[in-house]
Amino acid sequence: MRILFLTHAFNSLAQRLYVELRALGHEVSVELDINEAVTEEAVALFDPDIVLAPFLKRAIPASIYQQRPCLIVHPGPPGDAGPAALDHAILDDAAEWGVTVLQATAILDGGPVWAQGSFRMRNTIKSSLYRHEVTEAAVTAVLDAINRFETHAGPLPDQPAGRVWRGPLRTGDRAIDWAVDTTSAILRKIASADSAPGAEAEIAGRRLRVFDARPAALTGPPGTLVARSGPAVGVATRDGAVWIGRLIDRASDRPFKLPAMRVLGEAAVALPEKDGYAEILYTEADGVGFLSFAFANGAMGVGACRRMLLAYREATARPTRVIVLAGGPDHWSNGIDLNEIEAADSPADASFANIEAMDDLAEAIIRTTDRLTIAAVGGNAGAGGVFLARAADEIWLRRGIVLNPHYKDMGNLHGSEYWTYLLPKHCGAENAARIAAQRLPMGADQALSLGLADRVLPGGLADFDASVKREAERLANDPCLALRLAEKQNGRASDEAAKPLAVYRVEELMRMKRNFFGFDPSYHVARSNFVRKVPKSRTPSAIATHAAAARALSGEVRHERSARGPGDRRRNSAAPPARAIVDRAWKTPQEGGRIFGAFDRAPRRLYLAQRCP
Repeated sequence: MRILFLTHAFNSLAQRLYVELRALGHEVSVELDINEAVTEEAVALFDPDIVLAPFLKRAIPASIYQQRPCLIVHPGPPGDAGPAALDHAILDDAAEWGVTVLQATAILDGGPVWAQGSFRMRNTIKSSLYRHEVTEAAVTAVLDAINRFETHAGPLPDQPAGRVWRGPLRTGDRAIDWAVDTTSAILRKIASADSAPGAEAEIAGRRLRVFDARPAALTGPPGTLVARSGPAVGVATRDGAVWIGRLIDRASDRPFKLPAMRVLGEAAVALPEKDGYAEILYTEADGVGFLSFAFANGAMGVGACRRMLLAYREATARPTRVIVLAGGPDHWSNGIDLNEIEAADSPADASFANIEAMDDLAEAIIRTTDRLTIAAVGGNAGAGGVFLARAADEIWLRRGIVLNPHYKDMGNLHGSEYWTYLLPKHCGAENAARIAAQRLPMGADQALSLGLADRVLPGGLADFDASVKREAERLANDPCLALRLAEKQNGRASDEAAKPLAVYRVEELMRMKRNFFGFDPSYHVARSNFVRKVPKSRTPSAIATHAAAARALSGEVRHERSARGPGDRRRNSAAPPARAIVDRAWKTPQEGGRIFGAFDRAPRRLYLAQRCP
């Protein structure tokens, strides 16, 4: 079928559904919910059988749902209605929750139900529930709904008797009162707002948004800072304490989600250092070292990379035969930390320092020849995080994860992490070129077929972890391991002789320097827009295939017109002169120009590429 996604953002659920439906042979195109006219045009261009809305923040216009069947994925059970379903479920401490696929009608979240799914609530943050339980239930329900549509079965026979509408949560609904709220209540409030918008609390005399909380074995007067642990701070509650890993100061000129220690600065620097908040964990069993790392949103800043490199070197000093790089349950890695870079005094310098730190870690993994290295990817991975995983001897993927092995959406960023060495080595030149060129999410089976991964293991998180442990221990005790390590050492020596790793690194970093320090500001604008959550003004062409086809057709028409010759006055009607474009591009917003992205601390000339008439 032809399925058009209408979505507020191409988020993790939308990407997973995109991967699953394309794998089943459906033709899928995506339109971001920018405005009604754009959506109507997308429907006219693509002529879909179904419009699927995996993630919306407003109602589908009547002009759309009256033309085509529109199925909405609602993260709540049948009968639940409203824009903050999962938030309410966490605050209510619900034991079970669900997902509903319903048809858009004039009644918001009140249309016929086509499919549903349920799951047990896990004690975790909202974004983790969304990436796992909600996503798995949604995939099953969407596939069921599409099957019912294809077979003309129609909506489910048993429909909810009514609906319970619960509106959006206000800031005060989950504001933290350190003197009144228990530790469990505080953790629940923060979990319901993580990863967005954050729970509000007063810390060190400042009103801040709080994220990444976990219990702490500390005591003190409620609301006071009592300790620090790595990037986190400990705040006392009425019956204990919590570690806070990330904060946002919305009153700051850099209102981004940043490590708590960085946001609090002087107020926290003198606190006693305690154990308790661990982003990196190492365990060992039967010849296998397991190095787990769970960085917020999968972002690895300079500090995170250096801590990982130190932990990795310590792991390689242990008497093991296999090292498993286990990542975290929600993300394996998403590469450099764009929030920390955006908050830096010099984002260009911070970007370069971050990519060098990533390269140091990738190089250490590549140069490990005395044992096998396994990247066990149980959570999603993107950009440099994918290629960091490929630095290991093998990548094992959990079926259901989504990879984004590309950098180009971030302002045509070239990328590093030795990808120009690793991709051709593992995938072959043709597949490497294909992976590098596309800007699409990829499922585990596709990654396996392209050589980007070596194994795909089924099951949820617990099953995946158990399978990884079992298979890694089997490798560590394989009688052929010594032979395999000898082959690995010979292969690395041969590759080094053909072209040293240092040469790959220099070549990649030269391209990165142009991204960071060159005249083209695309990376800086894209990063700033991403961090500041500036809505996109158009859907990226890689996923909006209907728009790409229309542009291709338009290009053919222009080419035909230009071939008519100089006597045809229509020849130049396809586009205005370049000078006129530049003149209009320089217009201020008041003069009719539009700025699609802010680029702080940059010369005015760098805005040129981001303006249009």
